[in-house]
Amino acid sequence: MFSKKSLKLITDPINKDNPITVQVLGICSALAVTVKLEPAVVMSLSVIFVLSMSNVIISLLRKTIPKRIRIIVQLVVVAALVIIVDQFLKAFVFDVSKQLSVFVGLIITNCIIMGRLEAFALANSPGKSFLDGIGNGAGYGAILIIVAFFRELFGSGTLWNIQVIPEKMYELGYANNGLMILPPMALVVVGIIIWVQRGRNRELIED
Repeated sequence: MFSKKSLKLITDPINKDNPITVQVLGICSALAVTVKLEPAVVMSLSVIFVLSMSNVIISLLRKTIPKRIRIIVQLVVVAALVIIVDQFLKAFVFDVSKQLSVFVGLIITNCIIMGRLEAFALANSPGKSFLDGIGNGAGYGAILIIVAFFRELFGSGTLWNIQVIPEKMYELGYANNGLMILPPMALVVVGIIIWVQRGRNRELIED
């Protein structure tokens, strides 16, 4: 299970096959939940759980699911897992649940999840499908956390709602960049990440 080939299922989506920066999937989440670091981390963990578990379940059922209703089955599985996540967040981190609002429910339609179920879980074993879910969820989450880090730091002067820019900086004339908390800046930050990533991985640049 932990051979070099299997470990690539985890490492590749974090870097050279990242679902956001390479496959350009899940961009809406990068816009919606990255104003603050805390909801971005919670959203990332939620997607990792839903993606890895749904991959395993669909992989276990792959030989018994009629092709004509496979999308319906996948949606039912993902929806059930999302409900579990949503109720867990409401029970234990209600404030964050309110910040995420409808975006937890929209995990059901996240193209990363449906794409991995179709492209991987339906054709591979549960073990590999679990690793694929962890890898793609982690790759997705890494981008959300990086974007949220810079947006909260420069937009609000905080990290995880803790003031990190000293008051003396404000007294000297420093001001938070209000543009950073606007949705378009999420695209700008993602674009910078893509630029840096492709600069370091020349094979990602098509001739």
